Amino acid sequence: MFGRERIEYKSPDQIRTMRRAGLVVADIHAALRAAVTPGTTTAELDAVAADVLAEAGATSNFLGYHGYPAHVCISVNEEIVHGIPGERVIAAGDLVSFDCGAVVDGWHGDAAFSVVVGRDDAGSQALADVAEDAMWAAIAALGRGERLGVVGDAVETVVERAAQTGRGTFAIVREYVGHGIGTAMHQPPEVLNYRTREKGPRLRPGMCLAVEPMLVAGSPQSRVLDDDWTVVTADGSRAAHFEHTVALLEDGIWVLTAPDGGAGPLAGRGAVVAALD
Repeated sequence: MFGRERIEYKSPDQIRTMRRAGLVVADIHAALRAAVTPGTTTAELDAVAADVLAEAGATSNFLGYHGYPAHVCISVNEEIVHGIPGERVIAAGDLVSFDCGAVVDGWHGDAAFSVVVGRDDAGSQALADVAEDAMWAAIAALGRGERLGVVGDAVETVVERAAQTGRGTFAIVREYVGHGIGTAMHQPPEVLNYRTREKGPRLRPGMCLAVEPMLVAGSPQSRVLDDDWTVVTADGSRAAHFEHTVALLEDGIWVLTAPDGGAGPLAGRGAVVAALD
């Protein structure tokens, strides 16, 4: 639930540095989108991310985190989060989620996306589309709301409407949530992806939050594999994961890990996109 730990509020200059880290993450995403094709291994894709980090002079905030052995997390099909890159070969029709981060001058950026590779044999594109819509709806809610609980309400509303309109019936993973971010990758507060009676802390300028809904096509129950990292759906159903790092400013929000600051996807959603640069 919403924690009461101390929240780290950032100055404008600190947010500008986080923007630099966020743009490195955006570059990783672009490189991975171009590289993920049938026949590539997840280890090869991890190497693509490592090259982008090296060229930018940034470091991975995943590599070495509690012993995590790779630069990014790559989760395929029934894997929800924290998949470890290795010799797995990507096949046409796979649903692949990439969770990527970067550190620049001690400040963190973190973002994730999911993509269906080639043909959509399993109908996974609808799952990915609804998960992405849920993320943007939640980010927009941050720009309009007063308390952090608007995120979970927005995610649930998108999932409910998807079922009502025939887009698909999906479930929200509750065990894994978003988080504050700044001088560490994971900070207070927790950013829940579901409704609760508690409204959460008041939204204030200087907050930086990672918003990351995870949806599944079946049961939301999960388990962790023997590698102690990879989280999979208990019933083998597919999962999708989207995330962005968002800064709350005096006059709006700024999506630090989106090249356009979120202006395109947030258009018409009632949120003001502001920037410090």
